[in-house]
Amino acid sequence: MKKVAFHTLGCKVNQYETQAMGELFEKEGYDIVPDNEIADVYVINTCTVTNVGDKKSRQFIRRAKRKNPNAIVAVVGCYAQTAPVEVLSVEGVNIVIGTNERSQIVDAVKKCDVDEKINLVDDIMKVKKFEEMSIADVKDKTRAFLKIQEGCNQYCSYCIIPYARGQIRSRGKLEIIEEVKKLVEKGFKEVVLTGIHVASYGKDLNDGIALIDVLKEVNDIKGLERIRLSSLEPTLFTDEFLSELSKLEKICQHFHLSLQSGCNKILKKMNRKYTAEEYAKIADRIRKVYPDVALTTDIIVGFPEESDEDFNTTYDFVKKINFSEIHVFKYSPRTGTPAAERKDQVDGLLKHYRSEKLISLGEEMKEAYRKKFIGREKQVLFETLSKNVVGHIEGYTDNYLKVLASAHDVKEGDLTTVRLKELKEDYIFAEKK
Repeated sequence: MKKVAFHTLGCKVNQYETQAMGELFEKEGYDIVPDNEIADVYVINTCTVTNVGDKKSRQFIRRAKRKNPNAIVAVVGCYAQTAPVEVLSVEGVNIVIGTNERSQIVDAVKKCDVDEKINLVDDIMKVKKFEEMSIADVKDKTRAFLKIQEGCNQYCSYCIIPYARGQIRSRGKLEIIEEVKKLVEKGFKEVVLTGIHVASYGKDLNDGIALIDVLKEVNDIKGLERIRLSSLEPTLFTDEFLSELSKLEKICQHFHLSLQSGCNKILKKMNRKYTAEEYAKIADRIRKVYPDVALTTDIIVGFPEESDEDFNTTYDFVKKINFSEIHVFKYSPRTGTPAAERKDQVDGLLKHYRSEKLISLGEEMKEAYRKKFIGREKQVLFETLSKNVVGHIEGYTDNYLKVLASAHDVKEGDLTTVRLKELKEDYIFAEKK
């Protein structure tokens, strides 16, 4: 039996696509092995959000070839899409496939000789149809990720993703519903609907189907307990959308709304599609409907031309919104984006200072949010044995609080009500009701 190893960088979408490609290899009789073992085929699913991602991809390519000089090395994903010639020039690379036609990877590998170099990257901007790559056997036990959308039309000035993933493409509603039903039949209680820009779902379709229409039908599937949404644009949350969403009892009260900056000057230069004032109104709107909601976000510090005053404006805005958690990123110039060409780049030490200050605020807000729930009862979907606390199983509430309970009281896969007792480090310890 031939062996294939995968190395995946980047987002949940990449992880989903890796698993889909893995199933294609398994159907052809391949055995999937860890990426640190000797294999006949190595597939590197790349990320290109930062130049660091490109570097990590090249490092693993070289490592794979050292393990087995006779292996076929296939590089796929965003880095392969944006720089196919560069990737193919790396010693050891045999096949380059971008962010489309990954369903053809097994055929390409079978036809490839160890000395060949094959470039299968097409013009992603001409691709108009969602590439169907469903997963029949999800490896997790309780929560399944489901890709429903591809591409992005936003063109934020710091982001390479629209050039790597192309224009928005939505998966068919029927295909989504069928895959969710199959997941439920396998025992999954929660699905996470993910994509490159989920808020754009349906805008490319001619049938009038929008994201809320998909959510309604998924919500009606018997046996499914939870629907979680991946990162969303704040502008999705209109009064009409929220009104319809609030009628769906399976929607998790956790929304990750990208902010990036709380300063209007910087938001405009980032080519974001809202102001800080509009974002604040959207957050208020959501909290009126979901009082206990977890609002999480991403912030970029040190964007070109960001002054101390601009950063302080963002800091004060983040404090005002009072997020349950924030993810802070130091701006990293990405070759090929407008922001990378600017001359007014911010000093690295200043980025570090701003990042540390915002991270500290984020930790304070996160702890304060979690403390609100001590003593309360919440439903938790218990997922896996804890690696850090012996004899306990960890899981999540619908608003994404990480909870630990004794393995004597609950088991993996249980969706049960517990009383939240004590906050300790990154967990809330609980006992079964």
